[in-house]
Amino acid sequence: MPVAHNASPDQMLSAPLMAMLADIKSFLGVSTPTLWLQAAVSHLDALLVDHAQCEKKAAAAAMQLMFRYPQDAELCRRMSKLAREELRHFEQVAAHMQAREIQDRQQTASRYASSLKTYIRKDEPHRLIDALLVGAFIEARSCERFAALVPWLSDTGSTADLELADFYRGLLASEGRHFRHYIELAEARADYSLEPRLAELRAVENTLVIAPDDTFRFHSGPPMLLAG
Repeated sequence: MPVAHNASPDQMLSAPLMAMLADIKSFLGVSTPTLWLQAAVSHLDALLVDHAQCEKKAAAAAMQLMFRYPQDAELCRRMSKLAREELRHFEQVAAHMQAREIQDRQQTASRYASSLKTYIRKDEPHRLIDALLVGAFIEARSCERFAALVPWLSDTGSTADLELADFYRGLLASEGRHFRHYIELAEARADYSLEPRLAELRAVENTLVIAPDDTFRFHSGPPMLLAG
């Protein structure tokens, strides 16, 4: 099993990325457990397959908002760009999978996104605002996990893992930007403070990330096999 690392992910990033990551960590409240990172480095095939699925789902979620709120020009403009970037990320993940001879496959989703989405309210404008806030948490957690994985992947001695670490480091700016898009869109559409609602969703998100999980996925909690 991979051992814990003394190097902080922040020590391997530029100053602007460090500042962005600090904001994201503050927003999230809790960091990814070490047990999840150990599982990730030990199960890179499963990680990459699920990462590829996450990129497709992120693009689909952005397009779903465009279809549901076509009258919101600013939202549609930002979501259109976000969807294109997510599909480009999928292509890049697929290239890493091909280099590793990993076959893409259907895989059950983790509890993470589906559980968060059950807290989206049904009435407007709260439905849109909650959907945007859930999107912000998903993008923020993705960014935090990419950064956390960089030192682990950099220390395996594998050239392929070093290339994956560089790829994940390169995703941080866009994932952070997507997080900001979701937050800014939510803030602009709410005529009330979002802090109470963010606190509620944060408590749910943190539990999903920390509590033992029966599956290993990109957004899962620590796998029960390791957590037990």
